[in-house]
Amino acid sequence: MKEAVRKIVRDEKGGAMELVLILLTVGGLILAPLLGLMSTGLMAGQVYETKTDELYAADAGVEDAVWKIDNQVDEVKYLYCGEGNHSWSYPEPGDPAFEVNGKSVDVTITWVDNMTYRVESIATGNISGTNVTAYITGVSKWGDYSGLMDHILTSPGEIDVSQKVILEYPDGAEPCANYTDPWPEPWEFEEFYGEQVEDGTRYYSDTVIDIAGVNTTLGPLYVNGELDIVNSSNTPATLTLNGTIYATGKTEIGATGKDMTLDLVGQTIFISSNVTGNQYALTMGGKCIVKGPGVIVAIGDIEFKPKSQAGAEEEAGPIFVLSVTGTSYLQPSGHVYGSIAGSVEVYVQQGEEPTITYPEGGFDEGGLNFLSGIRRLVYSLATWEVGAA
Repeated sequence: MKEAVRKIVRDEKGGAMELVLILLTVGGLILAPLLGLMSTGLMAGQVYETKTDELYAADAGVEDAVWKIDNQVDEVKYLYCGEGNHSWSYPEPGDPAFEVNGKSVDVTITWVDNMTYRVESIATGNISGTNVTAYITGVSKWGDYSGLMDHILTSPGEIDVSQKVILEYPDGAEPCANYTDPWPEPWEFEEFYGEQVEDGTRYYSDTVIDIAGVNTTLGPLYVNGELDIVNSSNTPATLTLNGTIYATGKTEIGATGKDMTLDLVGQTIFISSNVTGNQYALTMGGKCIVKGPGVIVAIGDIEFKPKSQAGAEEEAGPIFVLSVTGTSYLQPSGHVYGSIAGSVEVYVQQGEEPTITYPEGGFDEGGLNFLSGIRRLVYSLATWEVGAA
């Protein structure tokens, strides 16, 4: 029996070699196709990576064109002027190359109509290129609320005028209007004026600005909190605006202290505070003379009772006062040249010289910083198509 077992074991000698030979044979058969497949995959990956880089580069060209259109750079503005070529290609000859991901990008912007542009962005490498064609369309960001300036007093609500207040207005026109067109939304003013103070001086708490008897220039200015503008000196002084004043808290100008003059010079004071109770979002006090032209806007209630005069018909121009969500309360100590509007109510109480005069010819030529005649378009991507260059 032992001999039989030894014989069987001896007969299995070389069996491992047979398995190795079989594996080598099978490996030899599949190795070449496998290496070929791996090589193809690597090449395909390189192609995909190249095309992806080209696609990203061409897309960056489109995004750059959208920025130029949205900001209406000079070259874009000129596209729709007159007849002739309405396309602009860049970079122009002699300009530095526009490169993204190591790819050269060429962009062409074509004016289609006042709301639409066509953009073609081509990204090229050493052996291939990718072309992205897009249409960019604009939508109105803010409304045109010039109608609020068409009368001396304007409101969709109540208009209450003291019988002793004289409203001077061109013959044949109505001095008061119960406004029926769409009323502006607070966010429209917050965005419109917010953009104007992005690069201005910024305070992030309650702020007191004391001109202290010195003629001062101010703006653009953003205050995230309450704002108080005063003159603490017995010497009268003038605060001249050089940009928009934007505050988010209750604001008082010339309510305390000594006499001062606020010269708007076509600029705007905007208060985004909608305080509750008996508080006013903005108080224009009796220590302050207001010179136009200019605009005063508050989201909440306005107490407008400046000293001596508001606006200056002979010297400068009219003022426009607007409460977006509340009441405009007017009690000047002198003549007012301009107009007043309020969402809830316009209330005019007798002052020392109770006369409000609408500007001759209206506000059309006042150059005021307000949502009137301004139709800001915001452009964005409408369609996007990819092809080979």
